[in-house]
Amino acid sequence: MTALIELARLTKHYGPIKALTEVDAVVDGNIIGLLGPNGAGKSTLLKCLLGLIPFGGVAHVLGLDAAAQGAEIRDRVGYMPEQEVFLSGMSAVELCTYAAELSGLPRTEAMQRAHAALYYAGLEEKRYQPIDGYSTGMKQRVKLAQALVHDPEILFLDEPTNGLDPRSRDEMLELIMELPARRNCAIVLSTHLLPDVERICDHAVIMHQGRVRFVGSIDELRGARGRDEEILVEVKADAAKLGEVLTAAGATCTVVSPVSIAVNLPTTATSELVFRQAREAGLQIRGLGVRRETVEAAFLRIIAKEAS
Repeated sequence: MTALIELARLTKHYGPIKALTEVDAVVDGNIIGLLGPNGAGKSTLLKCLLGLIPFGGVAHVLGLDAAAQGAEIRDRVGYMPEQEVFLSGMSAVELCTYAAELSGLPRTEAMQRAHAALYYAGLEEKRYQPIDGYSTGMKQRVKLAQALVHDPEILFLDEPTNGLDPRSRDEMLELIMELPARRNCAIVLSTHLLPDVERICDHAVIMHQGRVRFVGSIDELRGARGRDEEILVEVKADAAKLGEVLTAAGATCTVVSPVSIAVNLPTTATSELVFRQAREAGLQIRGLGVRRETVEAAFLRIIAKEAS
């Protein structure tokens, strides 16, 4: 099957500035987090994939060549840019209808699609009002609606929660999470907000200094890194006491809270050691599992590894 995105030696320079350098990647997934600090090349990559700017190397989206078939790609991909995309005085209906017409839809169908997209984005009651007077959260919803209006197969969302208050951010993330199932589309979510990725993404692409440093699933990003991976043990009470008896048995322990402890077992031991020591110490275990990194910790580890 054709991957959503395929890159080979993708390069983009702005004069002496190297925005992208020899990028190679094959990207798939339902909701893909495109991660990286400011200046990592995320927005430039999206513009290359849409055929909006010239570049060197090869970039394919849905099997189409971004250098030669940009118009065909944009017919099948929705783009929510980081910057505002409306003209002063435009209403939400006018903007979304215009976006639909640009994708090739006739006027009547374009207007119908505009109303449907705005309804999905939760703006049906405000759709005839000028966007100039919208709140930041409403403007972000309008940008999402115009990206959805032509029923795309992929959505490129560039910092969709930027500038939103906590409630608006939660609402935007809920809308995005529902899209693959409700609209049958994949999503590339470009962001520097790692908690957003941890919450809704199943795959990730990490960029740093114009290069791709990681491509894979969130589980691969956060998952176990070997036999010495920590396990997290939850007890009813007195995690410090469990740490003492496990340390005496050869384990390495870190008390995380009064009721939880991170444990590295001796090489020859299994989790049975934890249960046996807890039982002998009169402690009740309530849970045990692999202690995986957060997305933020994994991101920082990868960036630090590449910088060293």
